[in-house]
Amino acid sequence: MPNEVTEKRMRLRYTGRCRLCGTTLEARTEAVYERDSRTVRCVACPSPPQAPSHDLDVEDAVVETPPPAIEAEPAPASGTAGASARREFERRQARREERIRTKHPKLGGLILALSDDPQSTTAWNSGALGEERLGQGLDARASDTIRFLHDRRIPGTRANIDHLAVTPSGVLVIDAKRYVGKRPALEVEGGLLRPRVEKLTVGSRDQTKLVDGVIRQVELVSGIVGDATPARGYLCFLDADWPLIGGTFTVRGVDVLWPRKLYAQLAAEGPFSATVAETHALLAAALPPA
Repeated sequence: MPNEVTEKRMRLRYTGRCRLCGTTLEARTEAVYERDSRTVRCVACPSPPQAPSHDLDVEDAVVETPPPAIEAEPAPASGTAGASARREFERRQARREERIRTKHPKLGGLILALSDDPQSTTAWNSGALGEERLGQGLDARASDTIRFLHDRRIPGTRANIDHLAVTPSGVLVIDAKRYVGKRPALEVEGGLLRPRVEKLTVGSRDQTKLVDGVIRQVELVSGIVGDATPARGYLCFLDADWPLIGGTFTVRGVDVLWPRKLYAQLAAEGPFSATVAETHALLAAALPPA
């Protein structure tokens, strides 16, 4: 009997390449997925020819049952960027409204209309906006060579990792920060006679604690993926006061930049590697959505 090619017409989740004509097939393009070879081809390309049949006597024919088709494992869901920060902002806002309306049954609505949420509440909204915007920009660049995870819970804590980019060259651990109109800068103390100390300032304030947090996240991710897969930390500032020339720098091994520079690094990543899917699934299992 001729071997049958198991095929499925589907809309691609990631960018691929037609195995017959080599045309790049963008994500969300309709294509034909060939389960036996785990490849895709254009809808316009013809089906591969079947092996010619031979006339056999029924008694001599050996009927072989083909092995069951192996379905490709679906990629784990990337998660929702900024989801936990958004929930915390809404929780604090609702708690404040309930407290004011309970204390002032008649004037509660007026007080809420004429007053603003405290900075401790609005900071969560600002953080959520930054994570959501960066997450949208990253997801627009997802492909078969780059996969993302967003808002992942660090087990045993209330902390989270904003974004993870899994690429052929390793894992990018990305912390999104939104400091409107403030300039991140590198300050160095010491040198020849004293130990060199690198600090991160944002505006006029020492924010080196942000670098410490990313370093801990990188150590956690490295422990999950192993030494064979490099992990590097990034602090990505949105709406900051970046200079027209230069601006990016590194503090204690953590790259400090803005979204456009981060996207450029992702665009320079190498060709597809099978470890991308494996590492993405490994991190998704170890770090659940926050």
